[in-house]
Amino acid sequence: MATNLYDYAYELEKALRNGAEYKHLKAMYEAVLQDAFAKNLFDGFREIQMSLQEKQMTGQDISEEEVQKAQTVAAQVQQSPKIVQLMEAEQRMSMAINELNKIIMKPLDELYGSMQR
Repeated sequence: MATNLYDYAYELEKALRNGAEYKHLKAMYEAVLQDAFAKNLFDGFREIQMSLQEKQMTGQDISEEEVQKAQTVAAQVQQSPKIVQLMEAEQRMSMAINELNKIIMKPLDELYGSMQR
């Protein structure tokens, strides 16, 4: 039995790893990794995403060329069933984590919400 918040957090992590959403995501990711074309396409897509996100976070301008390249790669990604399935699985996992975050934050929401009354 968990005795402190960190113990509960590790139990939650274990539950996530054993959950259907994570297992499906892992299987979809492994399918992409085993397909050289899909892996290269996915790696390129992630690289562009991270580069644009970094620029956005640091306030740098994103060139029209970068936008065009991102759109081209995104269109290619949408043509790969394996990558589309991976992205759908990733979205489901993200939704589950967002729901868990809402549950975890409920005590603070209730505390601060009650202070405003």
